[in-house]
Amino acid sequence: MSSLNLDDFTDLIERPDGGVRRDAEARRERQVVPPGSLGRLDDLGEWLASAQSAVPVRPLERPRVVLFAGDHKVAELGVSARPAGGAGELVREVLEGGRPVSVLARRLGVPVRVVDMALDCEPETLPADVVRHRVRRGGGRIDIEDALTLEEAEAAFRAGMAVADEEADSGTDLVVLGDVSVGGTTAAGVLVAALCGTDASVVTGRGGLAIDDLAWMRKCAAIRDALRRARPVLGDQLQLLATVGGADLAAMTGFLLQSAVRKMPVILDGVVTVACALVGQRVAFRAPDWWLASHDSGEPGQAKALDRMALEPLLSQGVTVGEGAGGLLALPLVQAAAALAAELPEVSDGEVVADAR
Repeated sequence: MSSLNLDDFTDLIERPDGGVRRDAEARRERQVVPPGSLGRLDDLGEWLASAQSAVPVRPLERPRVVLFAGDHKVAELGVSARPAGGAGELVREVLEGGRPVSVLARRLGVPVRVVDMALDCEPETLPADVVRHRVRRGGGRIDIEDALTLEEAEAAFRAGMAVADEEADSGTDLVVLGDVSVGGTTAAGVLVAALCGTDASVVTGRGGLAIDDLAWMRKCAAIRDALRRARPVLGDQLQLLATVGGADLAAMTGFLLQSAVRKMPVILDGVVTVACALVGQRVAFRAPDWWLASHDSGEPGQAKALDRMALEPLLSQGVTVGEGAGGLLALPLVQAAAALAAELPEVSDGEVVADAR
């Protein structure tokens, strides 16, 4: 029996400040460029103002990438183009600067934090600050067994909450959330199918490193079998994460919910983070108001989950690599919205805002 009461999040999470948003909209109407002429940048600027409870909006000066990492035993079924247990090598490449997220973060001047929750490697092979939250080595094969015990799921969820608190306390003003996993998109597909009440084939995608047709069929079968195990526990979100999720997914869900409690905005990356967000929405219906969908990766499960949460992606570049890369691509857009909302001058009394067309 878990001592964690997820119902508390419903009371703890408030919506971004609606009054401040109206003030931001009023200020936008007084600026020299006509309202609406900047498209979604107007909405982004007003959303940021409400999230910060500040007009004009403050610039985003301390964004951070946070990546939760784990291996999923379901990868042994050949559902991924990467070998089972291979996420540890991906993490090392991220830390050494050789992955897309590393390149983009370096270019944008954004620090990257990796949190090992369930990598299938010896902890001594990674830095101590990466492995200190690890719950277990790898996860159960979700088509036939639970990914975690309930106690492990609670520990992972609490670890995600702790990481969110650490980031908020350190002054991080926006997080790009991503995952580093092998088999993670299969677990994500199960969560999305279970929570959206759909079949496995509707949510089964090709993954970050595209799989062939035979691997897609194996992945679809694994999601179908895991879905049968997920449906009986749909009423208990922590048990759902223990049954068909994994330590990295449980931690991301805890991170997302605690970030909303702390009023720290989060940019979601691909299907794995979006699946965790969908679990978070089931826990606390106001939580998605604190999250942005960065991009459309082309994964059907991601599209299904974003539609359920009424979140519209900012970009569509077909980026499937995961690891927060798509989220980082959206960051300059959000920063631009903040700058425009804060720095465009207002017209003087009696002036008419010129039509920019």
